[in-house]
Amino acid sequence: MEDSEKKEFTEHLEELRKRLLIVMYFFVGALIVGFFLSKPLIYRMQNAPWAESIQMHAFQVTDPLKIYLLVIVIIGLVVVLPVIMYQLWAFVAPGLYGNERKLTLSYIPIVMILMLIGMAFGYFVLVPYIIQFTFDLSEEMGIETTIGINQYFGFLFRTVLPFGAIFQMPILVLFLTQLGLLTPMFLRKNRKYAYFILLIVAALIAPPDLMTHIMLTIPMIILYEFSIYISKIGYRRHLKAEQKAIEESLDSD
Repeated sequence: MEDSEKKEFTEHLEELRKRLLIVMYFFVGALIVGFFLSKPLIYRMQNAPWAESIQMHAFQVTDPLKIYLLVIVIIGLVVVLPVIMYQLWAFVAPGLYGNERKLTLSYIPIVMILMLIGMAFGYFVLVPYIIQFTFDLSEEMGIETTIGINQYFGFLFRTVLPFGAIFQMPILVLFLTQLGLLTPMFLRKNRKYAYFILLIVAALIAPPDLMTHIMLTIPMIILYEFSIYISKIGYRRHLKAEQKAIEESLDSD
């Protein structure tokens, strides 16, 4: 490795270190926010309309503390997500064209909106349905359901948080297309494999019920198809940006 390459590599590492430190500082501040918001949020989740008939138990002394700390961390991650996205953008921005920098910067608020929509879908649509289904099944089988607080909140997080991530699919696809790492042709060609993966994801989240499986899979398939459409837009922009850069390079020679 030449001296210039070593120097450039060292500068990149130093830049990455600074941005990671910024994220850590903001994360500590976000944890303080989570400390004040966690108890009201836990109370609301415990007293949601679908949880009225559920008696929650702590099977270990530390169960309430585990939930309390976990909720603080999750709130902190959600609050600090825009900072993480901005620092990631700032790190890769020097390698983007001018118009790509503006476009990718505008993704940050869209990421937050999509994440909140996905989490709301999981919390207000899927959670009540799955709980109703499983409790009805328990009643039919003559089983008295006893819920541990760890199990209840674990179920909430496993259902709600994945959909916050899944709803990022369109913006992630657009971002990768803008960078030239993904194309709409690739997405269309591998559609059947993507559907299969989405079915597996739905099976991991949902109980073994066909209707619940459909409720989970259909939104993800719609998101995938929408991502293909978004990718077409991003791909055209990427090609135009490359063409413009080539023309400017030829003009400067």
